[in-house]
Formats: sequence, structure tokens, C-alpha cells
Amino acid sequence: MLRSFYTGWTGMYTQQKRLDVISNNMANVTTVGYKKEFVTSQSFNDVLTIKIRDNSEGWRQRTIGDMSPGAKIGEVHTDYTQGSLRQTDNRFDLGLDGSGFFKVNVTDIEGNTYLSYTRAGQFHMTNDGYIVDANGNHLQSETGDFQVPVDAHEIVIDGLGYVYADDVLIDRVELADFEDYEYLKKYQDTYYRPVDGATEKEPTATIRQGYTEQSNVMVVNEMVDLIATTRAYEANQKVIKAADAVMEQAATSVGRVG
Repeated sequence: MLRSFYTGWTGMYTQQKRLDVISNNMANVTTVGYKKEFVTSQSFNDVLTIKIRDNSEGWRQRTIGDMSPGAKIGEVHTDYTQGSLRQTDNRFDLGLDGSGFFKVNVTDIEGNTYLSYTRAGQFHMTNDGYIVDANGNHLQSETGDFQVPVDAHEIVIDGLGYVYADDVLIDRVELADFEDYEYLKKYQDTYYRPVDGATEKEPTATIRQGYTEQSNVMVVNEMVDLIATTRAYEANQKVIKAADAVMEQAATSVGRVG
């Protein structure tokens, strides 16, 4: 009976994690470049079950077999499916059509700078001409931190990333891509960094100036998953309540016998 409590609790814990991920997806439905996440679950490793020692078998232990104590979180995966492109007409908004990432230099609260990768192409120009994202991180080009002349009348970025200021080629936006996205670790909501084993490859994405890539979260699908997960959570609650009722009845009956 105690096993019923534990199995029900592990089921509730797993569904709670799934609810947290779904809630985060729905909170980021309008976040530029956000990629939805989903949770996989798996059973705990089987454990060896041994019969309680008593005089029925001469006080010897006997192996009964294996049992699974319940469910546990497998992994949180990211769905890298491309979101829709929305036209903004902002000359520094850049959308990626295809496979690849922008490179940005991200500075943490301790002042350390890391090269990160993102699909969030909502950029703007600082007073000194640097192109940064919504968090102030510098977009990278072939020459380093991407900078344009502040007095240029027209900035054009073509599909291959070449940048023209008043019809003069000045730089190229640098993109990156990877063979296997399972070797990318997510930071915050829209940044990724490679881990050991990541292999870069040539990006195939086309840059669309004046567009941003929207979140790939489908609200209707998330609502359906939310309802199903809530019901699974409630089902595990009922398991615990039923086990508790049986334990209470057993304790009451034993008291009466005494």
C-alpha cells in the first residue's frame, strides 16, 4: 500500500513538471524566436523485490522479482520547428527562413561574455551604430560586433547576410548551424550554447530584412495538452486518496480487533 502512495506521488510530480513546461510555452507564445519545449517521461529503474522474512519459509529471504516504483521525468526537449515570419518593416529586424542561428555576444551578471546562438532577430541600433538585440547583446558579423555608420541613409541586408550602407558593401552578418540540436543547451528563453560533442555545419537559412520569426507555439495544441495533463494529475491524486482511505480503514479495523 505504501508503494501506491509513492507511485501516485511520482505521477503527480511528473505531471507537475509537464504543466510547468506547458505554462512556460503559453507565456512565450508572443516571444520572438521562441521554440516550444516538451517533456518526456519514463519509468524508474526496476528494483529487486524480496519477500518479508517470516516462519512460512524458515525465516529465509526469498526473491520475488522486480517491480517499477513509478514514473519519472525523462528529458525536456526543444522543438526547433520554424515559426512563421511576420513583417515589421523595421530595417534591423531580421528573420531566418531555413536552418541556422544568429550569433550574439551575451554578457552575464558577472560581466562574463559568451558566444550564444538565437533565432530571435528583433534587433535595433545603438547611438554608436552597434546592432544589438532586445537585451543589449551584440549581433556578430564577420568583423566582430556588428556596427553600421550612424549617418547612413539606407542599410540593406540581403538574403546571404551581406550588409550595404548607401549601396556600399561594409560587412556580412554571420550565421551558424549545427549537425545535431541535441547538443545545444538552452539559456533563458531564446538563447542556446553548444555543449561537448556539438558539430557546426554550414547554415542554409536566408535572412529576411524587416521580418521577425514568431514563436512556434500553437496555443490550441498547448490547451489540449494542458487539459490532458491536468486530468492525469487528478488521476494520480485519486490513487493517493484511495490508498489513504484503505490505510485508514485498515488501521481502524486493527484497532477494533485489539
